[in-house]
Amino acid sequence: MESKSNSPSIDYHKIFDYKLTREELIKWRYKNFKEVTKGTKNKGRLQREMYSRKKLIIAKNAAKLISKIPTVKFVGITGALAMNNAGKDGDIDLMIVTKSNRLWTTRLFVYLLICLFGIQTRKPRSNTEKDRLCLNMWMDENDLIWDKKDRNLYTAHEIAQIMPLVNRNKTYERFLYLNKWILNFWPNAVRIYDTGSRIKEKNKNLTSYILYLISLPSEYLAFRLQYFYMKSKITREIVTPTRAIFHPNDWSKVVIEKFSS
Repeated sequence: MESKSNSPSIDYHKIFDYKLTREELIKWRYKNFKEVTKGTKNKGRLQREMYSRKKLIIAKNAAKLISKIPTVKFVGITGALAMNNAGKDGDIDLMIVTKSNRLWTTRLFVYLLICLFGIQTRKPRSNTEKDRLCLNMWMDENDLIWDKKDRNLYTAHEIAQIMPLVNRNKTYERFLYLNKWILNFWPNAVRIYDTGSRIKEKNKNLTSYILYLISLPSEYLAFRLQYFYMKSKITREIVTPTRAIFHPNDWSKVVIEKFSS
């Protein structure tokens, strides 16, 4: 693969009109390439950083509210906002990790809560998205490993740039550990520690086990109802009992083609 400059990292971020500083060139070093180019910031990026500040406040307030639901293990910002590179009319992408076997009931309660507090969300295929929440990534804590077929430089970057807002029981660290393959593409982007892959539950007793058994029918019902509602709208989205990822456009293909050309 030939790159357009002496720096594959600069070429990649140029796709997003994102000029890197010298420190960022080190952080976002691509594979084993040695970066020698001086960093800088362009006017467009500085303006997007200004837009991002307002959106970050909205995201943090929303995450604080969402965290009131005890089955929420993690809330993080994804997409352009995670890089402080959101456009003026951009939305606010959030990733949510839930307790095991609670994804769909949690999703239901999250939407009820944010609706109750008047927080606006982006509707499917709507062009109105400015400053609205886009809850487009839901994962069960037992299903955090990214599929091998979807592992590439774009997905690796998207994972590495996630900005944690709510992090219970080191769910974020565990997510990174289970997806440490991202370091094959961006080795300096994040520090990944060996947290192990097992979930450690505290104070397990008969009561918690009974509550778990009781929750299974409600979780199944929540999944079937929501799946039935969205079934006709599904194109390439991933919808399973333990994962809901709503990315109707395959941006990885677009970005990789641009990066490789």
